Amino acid sequence: MQDGDPIIAIQPEALPPKPRRVDGRALRSERTKQIIIEAYLELLNEGPQLPTAAQIARRAGYSVRSVFERFDDLLALTIAAADYAFAETIARAIRQDRSGTRIERLHANVERRSSICERWLPLWRVLLHHQTESELVSERIRQIRDVTWRGLALNYHAELAPLPEVERKILLIALEQLTDFESWGRTRERHGLSVAEARKAWITAIDRLLPPTPPDQAQAATA
Repeated sequence: MQDGDPIIAIQPEALPPKPRRVDGRALRSERTKQIIIEAYLELLNEGPQLPTAAQIARRAGYSVRSVFERFDDLLALTIAAADYAFAETIARAIRQDRSGTRIERLHANVERRSSICERWLPLWRVLLHHQTESELVSERIRQIRDVTWRGLALNYHAELAPLPEVERKILLIALEQLTDFESWGRTRERHGLSVAEARKAWITAIDRLLPPTPPDQAQAATA
């Protein structure tokens, strides 16, 4: 610096932020939580009985103490598992393309929805079992139902849009009931259909429920 050069004061806020230190213990703890959640979900999908803390710990490769260091109780673990499932489902839904012909949209929606039901039906039943015990559980159930409703409205917008509001809502209610978790469970368990057979049954029923696709919408989808 030459004599007489102005001195430029650098304000602290102008400096680039210091990189945040990554807490290795926090990362390991989060990873442990995820492993415990995944172990819990695996056990839920393997049988009708709710897994015990000891079973979850053994499957995850940790002690029971480790489970309860990260979750206050098994209900808290169930809520965390619901959040995990919800985040995975939303991430997949965002990437879905809902364009195409009526039959393409129908097949895509049924494949997407049935995959969710097949994977998360046991967890859904646990949430329903605990819904009167926890507002947090009730909130997760509402979120899942809201997303399902919006997905149906979006996927079948071409067929639903021309209907009067009341008729549109009634049809959406019917579609929601037809494609809910318990409907999938009855189709698979009570009636013994394979995944492919159950999907075909849903596709046939939805196609019959929906009104005809407006000609302009059908032509736009194939353009």
